[in-house]
Amino acid sequence: MKRKDTQGLTRAEAFELSEDIPSNPSTAPTIGDVIASRFGRRDILKGALAVTAISAVSSLMAGTSKQALASKASFSFPEIKHGVDETHHVAEGYDADVLIRWGDPIFADAPEFDPMKQSAAAQLKQFGYNNDYVGFVGLPYGSDNPDHGLLCVNHEYTSEEVMFPGLGRQDKDAEFAGMTRELIDIEMAAHGGSVIEIKKGTDGKWGLVKDSRYNRRITASTTEMTVSGPAAGHARLKTTADSSGTKVIGTINNCAGGMTPWGTYLMAEENFHGYFNGAVAEGHKEAANHERYGVPGGWYVWGSYEDRFDVSKEPNEPNRFGWVVEVDPFDASSTPVKRTALGRFKHEGAEPIVNKDGRVVVYCGDDQRFDYLYKFVSAGTFNAEDRAANMNLLDEGTLYVAKFEEGGMNWLALTHGEGPLTAANGFADQGDVLIETRRAADLLGATPMDRPEDVEPNAKTNKVYVMCTNNSKRKEEQVNVANPRPANTFGHIIELSPPDGDHASESYAWDILVKCGDPSVAEVGAQWNPATSENGWFGSPDNCAVDHMGRLWISTDQGSNWSKSGTADGIWAMETEGELRGTGKMFFRVPVGAEMCGPRFAPDDKSLFLAVQHPATDGTKDYPGFEKNSTFEEPATRWPDFKEGVPPRPSVVVVTKQDGGVIGV
Repeated sequence: MKRKDTQGLTRAEAFELSEDIPSNPSTAPTIGDVIASRFGRRDILKGALAVTAISAVSSLMAGTSKQALASKASFSFPEIKHGVDETHHVAEGYDADVLIRWGDPIFADAPEFDPMKQSAAAQLKQFGYNNDYVGFVGLPYGSDNPDHGLLCVNHEYTSEEVMFPGLGRQDKDAEFAGMTRELIDIEMAAHGGSVIEIKKGTDGKWGLVKDSRYNRRITASTTEMTVSGPAAGHARLKTTADSSGTKVIGTINNCAGGMTPWGTYLMAEENFHGYFNGAVAEGHKEAANHERYGVPGGWYVWGSYEDRFDVSKEPNEPNRFGWVVEVDPFDASSTPVKRTALGRFKHEGAEPIVNKDGRVVVYCGDDQRFDYLYKFVSAGTFNAEDRAANMNLLDEGTLYVAKFEEGGMNWLALTHGEGPLTAANGFADQGDVLIETRRAADLLGATPMDRPEDVEPNAKTNKVYVMCTNNSKRKEEQVNVANPRPANTFGHIIELSPPDGDHASESYAWDILVKCGDPSVAEVGAQWNPATSENGWFGSPDNCAVDHMGRLWISTDQGSNWSKSGTADGIWAMETEGELRGTGKMFFRVPVGAEMCGPRFAPDDKSLFLAVQHPATDGTKDYPGFEKNSTFEEPATRWPDFKEGVPPRPSVVVVTKQDGGVIGV
């Protein structure tokens, strides 16, 4: 990223902008180009296709009463309204309780949170910052216990301006003038992840078990990790501190993730490039590789204090990030493993499913405009009777990248020696292919996507849902049915259909579930089921979850653009079958400046865990009555404590139904 690109931005806005700047030089057709080939450009430009489709469905549904439609709905809850204010909102008949907040002690000997006396030592024993992914696994192992289990939570990044007193915004424009070694140590301790034991009490409320042997913090500064798979020990992973190329300290920018069928926790490393400073010399062997990933991003100044984050001193260090990390939450002393077979890119998440033949398939999106959709298919098969036999399943298999074509899509294998992935193109071995996954996918002619984020397989239907958040860099001449507006702010959702439910197949069918945005504004070109209410539409789908009934729930991340939709981010239920397919329904809303992350259901669907990230940061200059950037001393909201002197605190919220029933029923 160029220096000027992040001047005057919050950390969240810098992340958003980075995702908005394509680093892909490929000229392969975009997903929109492929969709456009199915339909006439004249219809696309006029918006006639969307109007015709909506009119046709409306005509078919004209004789159907609202009561009849309601009886066919998968979801039964009173819809909440679009809007934005200082707190969160959930559908009537539900409770949304804060389960754990940034700084809450997670060990019996941890200090209580004191925002005025923060320290790295304290943060290492407290819940981390900016909770994103949430995973749940029942206790004891294998029990599917819905009332007692382990919560696995990613901590993506830190927002110094509302985190530290008296500091103000820290960015390139401010030359990071307020940052010190002490503050950086706190930041590193606040990154990574938390594993915590939680239990539902007799009153039906969830609580933390502080003296649990399972509780642990995984951080950027203290957690040693091993590297496994084809890139382990590769020369390009070796550094001054690690001559073996198999040991890495920490993990950074952990966005979404996944839970494996054998009960491990997958942490996906996303915008790792932002943590590096310095520059390699022109012509350096890693220069092109760094450029393809946006290294150095310069969002933090860690490289001024630790050589490993200064690429002029350690040019291989960025190659040690951008992986999927596997953690065993049932053993707090276990060493996390970076699984290189799943490729190196800006992983939004890593969602697995057991295929019909027993192999494990993991779906991943590379969260940047014009980058790609991937899946990994294990060589071995899942053994439900022997957990230990599964612990290295993600080390051997085939990584594929998606290429969409008219009438279907193909998965292209990223295998050394096949096609252009040879020494002639700079790939000496499979390790090179995985370290430079993006370039390998470029050469295969993969389809550049509109910022693919969460990719969620539905175990009930075997459909797969791809959240394409947005693409604000789409140009006027690229307008098409799938992305029908230049500078697309609202995104879309793609549905993949593996043939006969075979996730290992190399060819799928696909369709568009919805094109997001306000359907009442013709020039937006949104496409929803006409049954969608004025509050049921949304923009920028990000994370998603499939509950145990097979129903789809969507969370959004509009960044600082929430003012364009007029509503804060939240959770929407989404119909995927029958007459109501493509109908959204708003269930939960976050406070101003926050992003909606998670979501994760307990095994009985009676508890829904949600992560509210960076409250008070995004787009607060557009918040009526506030209209400026938040600071520690004056934030747009003090959610969830609402106490003077206490800053906004990213938190995990648990939603339950007041009658104790299944959520959404």
